[in-house]
Amino acid sequence: MAKKNRVRSKIDDLPEEVKSKVDEMVADTKYTYAEIALWLKDKGYEISKSSVGRYALRTNNATQRLTEAQEQTKALIEVIKKNPDIDYTEPGLQLLASELTKKIAQAEEEFDNMPLDKAGRLIVSLSRTKAYKDKVKQDMQEKVDLAFEKLEEDIFKTIKEDPELVDRMKSILEEAKARMINDDEY
Repeated sequence: MAKKNRVRSKIDDLPEEVKSKVDEMVADTKYTYAEIALWLKDKGYEISKSSVGRYALRTNNATQRLTEAQEQTKALIEVIKKNPDIDYTEPGLQLLASELTKKIAQAEEEFDNMPLDKAGRLIVSLSRTKAYKDKVKQDMQEKVDLAFEKLEEDIFKTIKEDPELVDRMKSILEEAKARMINDDEY
């Protein structure tokens, strides 16, 4: 298994108050990396503008990932609040697939170092989860169909004297069945 090195910068080793000020300056676009490097030099720290730039890129990427994760979590919570009875595996699978896609797209070196068997296990795991979800949905469809057939049979026995009412009830049952199975309404 390949050992993963954590990236560190000279800025990470600065005293907390200096590092905090650098973080503020990096976040404020009115400062250039050269100006931040000059400010650090005035404080007695020799750090190049390139090092400041790499640090800014790394911290901005981390901040962006955190912000995206927070937004996705908020969106998922809203969906859960609005639809407490829905199946959460689909949004979870979509979120996982999206994050894996981002990881693969952004982490060329990490992906190159990932053992082939591990990448294969991830793909198989996603495939199994999708197959399981499809099987559960198919089973649910079969149960709904059986339940509605029995309900329809019972209702028709009760109202068979009125053909117009029979046609209307069939229509209502078909609409109800379609709404129960249709995932697009969530």
